[in-house]
Amino acid sequence: MQELNEVSTILNTQNLIIFSYLIIVLIIGVWAGRGVRNMQDYAVAGRSFGTLAIFATLSASFIGGGFTMGNAEKVFLVGLSNIVALWGFSLKEILVARYIAPNIQHYPDAISVGDIMEPAYGREARVFAGIFGVILSAGILGAQIGAMGYIFNLFLDLSRSTGVALGLGIVITYATIGGMRAVVWTDIIQFTVLVIGIPLALYFGIEHVGGWSAVVEKVPAEHLMIATEPIALIALGSLFLTFLLGETLVPPYVQRLLIGKTNQSVRRGTLFSGLLSIPFFACTGLIGLVAFAMNPALDANLAMPYVIQESLPPLLQGIIIAAVISIIMSSADSFLNAAAIAFSNDIIKPLRKTSLTPEAELRMARIVTLAVGILAVVFALSIDSIIDILIYSYNFWAPTILVPLAAALLGAPLSRYRFIAGATAGIVTTIVWSHLLNSPFGIDGLVVGAVANYLAFCSTDRNNAKRRETISNNA
Repeated sequence: MQELNEVSTILNTQNLIIFSYLIIVLIIGVWAGRGVRNMQDYAVAGRSFGTLAIFATLSASFIGGGFTMGNAEKVFLVGLSNIVALWGFSLKEILVARYIAPNIQHYPDAISVGDIMEPAYGREARVFAGIFGVILSAGILGAQIGAMGYIFNLFLDLSRSTGVALGLGIVITYATIGGMRAVVWTDIIQFTVLVIGIPLALYFGIEHVGGWSAVVEKVPAEHLMIATEPIALIALGSLFLTFLLGETLVPPYVQRLLIGKTNQSVRRGTLFSGLLSIPFFACTGLIGLVAFAMNPALDANLAMPYVIQESLPPLLQGIIIAAVISIIMSSADSFLNAAAIAFSNDIIKPLRKTSLTPEAELRMARIVTLAVGILAVVFALSIDSIIDILIYSYNFWAPTILVPLAAALLGAPLSRYRFIAGATAGIVTTIVWSHLLNSPFGIDGLVVGAVANYLAFCSTDRNNAKRRETISNNA
């Protein structure tokens, strides 16, 4: 009886920590959003944040369920090569900090991707970017919500649907009320918790197995090696490029480039975020190896939660579980806000014949935020592999929007014809490569589609110029 009472006390304490944390996040989010008056505040928080805030909110945004639980799952299944593949994302962040962030100052009034696309390619391109931005953001949001259901089910013994409703309900509340301002402040809190909690989970997991040497002895040798066979290297390179291209300049990250007080703050915050991701991805992946060493028969989706549950002191579990919840919520709120802004600012606004008042515009953005969040629940409950749904969602961005958007930000020659040619080539090539040819050599259709977009984009005006020169000479 005494032992049962001790377990009950521990569980109650753990739950108290988790629910107290959730209440704190909700209060901070609602408090931070109380001063929102217009779409500039709602979408880019009045461009009021410095280097450390951008570093924290950008890191918290991309460190979601896919790059933590999903990474642990894939390393559990295939080994360290998945960590190397994720470093493609790290390289992307560093390249954005070096080449893209310095040019964001040329768009001082932009609040979305569409505001960058329309001056370069026209209103139709803005709407097109808005549609694909909503699809991408909703897909990644669904992945985070699905991960949220797993966590609440495992640790709080709630049904998956109840866990999704609880976690997403908190996110929807503060994101709907406060927009980007609420998202950034809650991201800062969540970032602080997760950068402490996840390394602690890895440390205690390794100690539980008996040290790193014991982990190495208990996992297959191939899990510790990077593929050397040509076909395997091609597949690894393809996955590396998928993570490098898949989330480049997606709506939430573009918004992070637009919230800085100065251009220097944006550049430094982005660079620090990319550098942090290198050891952090290694950390979350190694948790997958620890889980394999502890229980090779485990469901891979539960690799990270299992390590937390089995290896941490009971009272410390509450803090680490709060960190895992932080990971998911911080990414979910960012993509929820981005989907709402893309829908309201890049689809509805340009298609309306009459402009809305600032108050009506803000009200519409809040209604869309609420609607997107609710619809994402349906999508989330059908997800099996978190990281697979991320890769699938990437197919709606890199082959279509990435090249023309990067060209606009880099100051390359632009035209509507280039946009149409590139997007068409990217969509067609991705569909043919992935669905008709079944991704030959293990190369993802996203990579081939992005290359096709680039080639068509670069060659279109050159071909038009040659035709015009021929016509002129014949005349």
